[in-house]
Amino acid sequence: MKKITSIQNGYIKDLLKLQEKSRERRKTSLFLVEGQREISLILKGNYEIDTILFVADIFAEDELQSLIPKAVSRIEITKEVYQKLAYRDSTEGIIAVVKAKDFSLKNIQFSTKSPLVLVMEGIEKPGNIGAMLRTADAAKIDAVFIADAKSDMYNPNIIRSSVGCIFTNQIAVGTSEEIIEFLQANKINIYSATLQNSNEYHKEDYTKPTAIVVGTEATGLSPIWREKATQNINIPMQGEIDSMNVSVACAIVVFEAKRQRDFKI
Repeated sequence: MKKITSIQNGYIKDLLKLQEKSRERRKTSLFLVEGQREISLILKGNYEIDTILFVADIFAEDELQSLIPKAVSRIEITKEVYQKLAYRDSTEGIIAVVKAKDFSLKNIQFSTKSPLVLVMEGIEKPGNIGAMLRTADAAKIDAVFIADAKSDMYNPNIIRSSVGCIFTNQIAVGTSEEIIEFLQANKINIYSATLQNSNEYHKEDYTKPTAIVVGTEATGLSPIWREKATQNINIPMQGEIDSMNVSVACAIVVFEAKRQRDFKI
C-alpha cells in the first residue's frame, strides 16, 4: 500500500487545489470529503470514491475494510498530511477523493405522483444552502433544485454545513428558466416565497405536486419566479422586521407541506 509522508508531495498539492478552488473541482470532476459519517452517506448516495486517504494511527485498517469497498484505492498518510488536507477541525483521520455527480435536470426521477420539491434561487451563502439541504433530508422531500447557482455544490462549506445531506438528496442545477420549464412540464405547482402579491403560506394546499421556491434574503426572488408562480406565499411577521433567515423560512414552509401530506394520509 502506498504511503505519503510529505505535504510537499505533488498529489497532496493537487488535492489541496481541489479543496480550495471550484475551478479545479469542475476541471477534474473530483472533490474531497472528510469524516466517517459523510463517507458512509456518500456510499449510500451511490457516489463513486476514487481514493481513500487515512491515518493508520487514528483510523485502523480493519475499520477501513468494513467501511470502504475493497476495489477502492487506499493511501496511508501521516497526521501532518491529514491536518493539511482536512477542511474542518477534526481528528477522524479519513478523507475520500470522490467523483462528482451530474446534476442535470434530465437525471431527476420521482417515485411518487405528487412530488414535493425545494427550489433555491441564487443563494450565495454556502451555510444557508447546507442548512436547507439538511431540512430537505429531514423532510425527505423528493428533489432539490438549485436555480442560477452562485457556488458549486461541492464547496467544502456546503458539504460541512449540510453534514453530508448533499449526498442524501436528489439534486439538480439549472437556470431559473430551465427549472420552471421542467416544473411546468411535470405539472408541479410553484409556490414562490415573496412579499409581493402573496397569500399567507399556511392557507395553501401543498398535497398536490408542489415546488416551494425561496430566494436570497437581500433581494428575494427574481421577477420570473413571482410571475410564473401558481401562487406567491409569505410568512406573516409579527415583530419589527419583515423577513427572516432564508433557511428558517424554508423549513417552516416545507414542514407545513409535510404536515398537510401526513395529515391527508
